[in-house]
Amino acid sequence: MSDSVSASGSSAVSAAPADTGLERSIDWKQGVIIAMGVPILILPSLYDLDGTLWALSIVIWVVSVLQGFLQNMAIGEMAANFGVSGIGACAQYVFTDEEKYKGKKVNWGKFIGAFTAWSYWFTWTPVIPIFTIMTGAYLQDSNFSEYLGFLSDVNSTLLNLILGLVIFGTIIFIGSRGLNGGARAQMVLAGITIIPLVIVVAIPFFNGTFSLDNITDGFTPAGWTWSGNDICMVFGCLAVAQWSACAWESAATYGAEYKNPGRDLPKALISCGLICLFMYFIVSFSVYGTLGHTGVETTGYATLAPLCVSNFGSIGALVALILLVAGMVMLIQTAFLGSSRTLFAMSQNGNMPRLLSKTNKNGAPIYAMLFQFAVGMCLIPLGTPGMILAASSFGFCFALGMAMVCFIKTHRDPRFKDQPRVWSAPRGWYYVAIALAIYQFFVLIPCLAYFSIEAYGPSSVVIGAIILLIYIPLWFVLQRYEAKNNDSSAQCRRRP
Repeated sequence: MSDSVSASGSSAVSAAPADTGLERSIDWKQGVIIAMGVPILILPSLYDLDGTLWALSIVIWVVSVLQGFLQNMAIGEMAANFGVSGIGACAQYVFTDEEKYKGKKVNWGKFIGAFTAWSYWFTWTPVIPIFTIMTGAYLQDSNFSEYLGFLSDVNSTLLNLILGLVIFGTIIFIGSRGLNGGARAQMVLAGITIIPLVIVVAIPFFNGTFSLDNITDGFTPAGWTWSGNDICMVFGCLAVAQWSACAWESAATYGAEYKNPGRDLPKALISCGLICLFMYFIVSFSVYGTLGHTGVETTGYATLAPLCVSNFGSIGALVALILLVAGMVMLIQTAFLGSSRTLFAMSQNGNMPRLLSKTNKNGAPIYAMLFQFAVGMCLIPLGTPGMILAASSFGFCFALGMAMVCFIKTHRDPRFKDQPRVWSAPRGWYYVAIALAIYQFFVLIPCLAYFSIEAYGPSSVVIGAIILLIYIPLWFVLQRYEAKNNDSSAQCRRRP
């Protein structure tokens, strides 16, 4: 395997398999900024993991981000070299083999790539309703009742739907102006969110509210014995945690839109990973050291609300609330831009309706964004972030496992293994990918099912399975439709 780290802009672009229709308009700094919603992903999972692991979840967050470095190097190599949009597009490009399945009833390679992309899309899609629901939870939290008490009487589902309309509408407007527009909006949101968030979690270390005893005394639940059951719960929580802590691979989702993917993509990916490593540790360490298990359990999903009040008083807390809501919007935009591009790639490859691959004059996949808006609004009424998160974690486990299989294939398949690389993962990553594929399929997925049933009941597993498996008949219907259209077009061309 080549260990080259950079290449010229022209060679980077020529490595792309085809013209994606997306504009190459961003550099690595903009890629980092667009992905800066990822550190906010820890907020809902703080509460979800607390009930099972207590303060042990701090270790889970750090381990998950470090795991992300192992996985995301492989994903970054493929996105940079093939010039496509992250896991979904890479899987479709690598697994689709028209020559191998020529004349056969089913192109199974195309199906595998499509199903992987669908699983990855399902990973990001719930981020949008989850954080819309969390925004509503912060607005209705009793810590802010002095200023927002009038919202406490509003039906929470109605409030969340209104927030969804406002947030999605704004993001579609910004996103329709192209990825550059999204990067500028994210820069503003990052400036008023990430730094203040660090301040909110850093102040307890200096004002006396942080106590290491809150962590050491409640490091694991009472009766924890590291039995087989406990170990299964740890790995189940690792599967849920990676939904947040490994999601900075979203910086690779814009592989087709970097000006120089061989240089910009690895810089964006590694920078985003280092930021996440710091943020996931400091946020979880501060929250557990300040609130302890009991405090996190009492606060629920509005985990940072009591820290804001303790740090700044009621007026300062209102300002902190505004910043947190801005952070939610920033994350929703990260998810929205990433998931709509996965839909775009699926449509381009004939694995979703062709309409979703249409772009506007700014090169933005506007119809994919509108479809994403509709699906997100349908999920909001579920109203339970934990169950939605657990369900979508199945999609991420499968997509990450298949991404590793995809990476392995690019180093074994004659179609790819000798292709010049504009950027390569470190030497030996082929074996790392094998280990990670086994880990995802045979450790995390079974343990996630066990954890989900224990924590939320069978419904989260059923919902996850239904949303993933519903794509199978959809894909076959779409392929039949595509085949009929192609036959009709061929007949028209043959007519004199």
